[in-house]
Amino acid sequence: MDISEITLSLRTMRANIVQSIRALRVDELQGAAQEEDQLFLRAALGESQSKQDVLDRIAQQFDLPAESAKNLPALLAGITTVFYKAGKRKGFVIVLEQVPANQKFDKEDREQLLDVFRDASDYWAERKVPFRCFYSFS
Repeated sequence: MDISEITLSLRTMRANIVQSIRALRVDELQGAAQEEDQLFLRAALGESQSKQDVLDRIAQQFDLPAESAKNLPALLAGITTVFYKAGKRKGFVIVLEQVPANQKFDKEDREQLLDVFRDASDYWAERKVPFRCFYSFS
């Protein structure tokens, strides 16, 4: 699959989604985001064990203020307010790689984290800005 196929997919896929990355590759999504002049953000979470580890890594890798790692509502504020203040965007492509699946970060924690990105997707949809978040579990 070449970049033009992925770019076409971004143009035709639903603009505001949170979904499993499935068969898409991170480097192809990054190239497609660049083609569409959208901000690409990637958080590699494979080393994370706990909820706090996940929040810290996302805030750090997305270059959000430290307070964005305080809790899930603070992360949502970072993804919306901080991104909004950064200027008008043509869209966002976010990849959360290897979201932990362990006792310290269980199914409920994973769903709460994804809910933050779903809420961010709704926020950007209201502003007619595409926001696509793709995730994988470790």
